Amino acid sequence: MTTSNQISAKEIVLEIKDLRKSFGDNHVLNGFNMQLFQGESLVIMGKSGSGKSVMIKCLVGLMEADSGYIRVMDNDITTLDQNALDILRADIGFLFQGSALYDSMTVRENLEFPLRRHTKKFGDHVDTDALVKEALENVGLLGAIDLMPAELSGGMKRRIALARTLILRPKIILYDEPTSGLDPITAKEIILLMQDIQKKYGTSSLIITHDVDCARVISDRMILLIDGIDYAEGTFQELSSSSDPKIKAFFKH
Repeated sequence: MTTSNQISAKEIVLEIKDLRKSFGDNHVLNGFNMQLFQGESLVIMGKSGSGKSVMIKCLVGLMEADSGYIRVMDNDITTLDQNALDILRADIGFLFQGSALYDSMTVRENLEFPLRRHTKKFGDHVDTDALVKEALENVGLLGAIDLMPAELSGGMKRRIALARTLILRPKIILYDEPTSGLDPITAKEIILLMQDIQKKYGTSSLIITHDVDCARVISDRMILLIDGIDYAEGTFQELSSSSDPKIKAFFKH
């Protein structure tokens, strides 16, 4: 586990300041702040409707915030044109909650798709087949390369989706409820896989989750998103031992 002193000495790869977003009278984000450091696993927890998904969409440029500042690897998201944003997204991996595989494509074709979209990252002479096989080996599913998504279990789909995320070798990975819908054993396997990937590639991970066990195992640091703000921040141990009723509610089983 990374200590706070070790984290403070590392480079900030993602920063959000005073992020605000409303939908009519529904004020979802009310000045949210966060920093993600190089090589860190940061978990953000919040109740349904607390603004986690809105924050993620603003972060990757899929939604425009009302106000605030978002910096990703020295790039101010709000100032980038579409071309620059697409280039930046090649360095940001996104594991969707539902895996989001293309049902009409084989596993191989699903993994080839982001390589075709981001040809500039690897150049014209990229060995697509080698990259696909390497990504599948990293998640232990090389044997599934020619299967269709309908032939995969829920856990396998999540692993394939993670392989597709890894294929562009991102510097930051955003995980949206990575263990949602999985049985406890498969969820544990995904958590351990996330840890292995972080160690191997040195990625910085931002994990949105309701899974307390996932947060306990994988987080270097946590932020609780309550009432549209970063209500509390600290290690799992610090937050889980808090006497604040709003914080305690997250750790009740």
